[in-house]
Amino acid sequence: MKTWIVNASSPFEFDNTLGYLVLAYYHITDLADPTAAVREHKTFFEGKDFKGRIYLAEDGINGSISAPKELICDYMRWLLTRPGFETMEFKVQEYADHTFGHLTVKTRQELVALGFKVPLDRRGPHLTPAEWRKMFEEEEDKVVIDVRNDYEWELGHFEGSESAPCKTFRDFKAYADQLKERTDPKKTKVLMCCTGGIRCEFFSSLLLEEGFEHVYQLQGGIIKYGAEEKSKHWEGKLFVFDDRLSVPISEEETPVCSQCHHCQKPADRYFNCANMDCNELFICCDDCLKSFYGCCQESCHTGTRVRPYKLTSTPFRRWYTYAKSKAELNTLKVT
Repeated sequence: MKTWIVNASSPFEFDNTLGYLVLAYYHITDLADPTAAVREHKTFFEGKDFKGRIYLAEDGINGSISAPKELICDYMRWLLTRPGFETMEFKVQEYADHTFGHLTVKTRQELVALGFKVPLDRRGPHLTPAEWRKMFEEEEDKVVIDVRNDYEWELGHFEGSESAPCKTFRDFKAYADQLKERTDPKKTKVLMCCTGGIRCEFFSSLLLEEGFEHVYQLQGGIIKYGAEEKSKHWEGKLFVFDDRLSVPISEEETPVCSQCHHCQKPADRYFNCANMDCNELFICCDDCLKSFYGCCQESCHTGTRVRPYKLTSTPFRRWYTYAKSKAELNTLKVT
């Protein structure tokens, strides 16, 4: 898995051999008019081969898109010229196809849905991947907190890290209270990580509000760590919110830390159940994927809306691959 870290001073040169690039990025900045920013984006994308998801809010932007290399470079150059986005950083990976089925650009009330206003003027300092790794290796009084979802952590994580319940502010507040009981908030070093960095921006602020004095973010998240520090102290794969679902963080091999939903043998690929009425996300080995026809349980294969199954490729695409509307899915028959 090739990954490039790009900013305004980068040469925008990629020695990729695959046809597409996948771009992941976010930037915390004050946006006076997110709706206008959405219109500008849609004007830029009109008639171009982009797919992905981009969210704009009063506190910035969060996006992940795929496109041919030339278009990705054009978009990065364009976005870096927009007010407030001049210093942002991009994480770029190669892939053989689009990683999304269509393009969505819209506003959001919050970049990270917490249901609670976070004081983003007070966040944990960023550590470069090298600095984060050094503290990880040398600091004895530390706790490594992964603020992704539990199913993301299950697929891959840093050695000794713990998965924090962070779906809502209330969940994380309870976790912070419990953390205070087994650490010293004034002395313990808190190392936070997530996929690309945006969750740490918000949850580091919450932890500082709870009285922890030494809270550090992994700059650029796990993706940037893999690009610069490879797979040192990492095990498993990285969950991503696109059609790939799971990717290695570097070109180095890592031990498998997850197991098949059916047989409990080591496995590191996520799938959505082929039954569209189930759509359960589960980890599966190749043998069980074939035996269960891409389903999470035997009963799912007898449903009325089961996606076509192919062992040689990602077998389960989003609903829009099979129908023009969700209403049309009702006419889909098992083949």
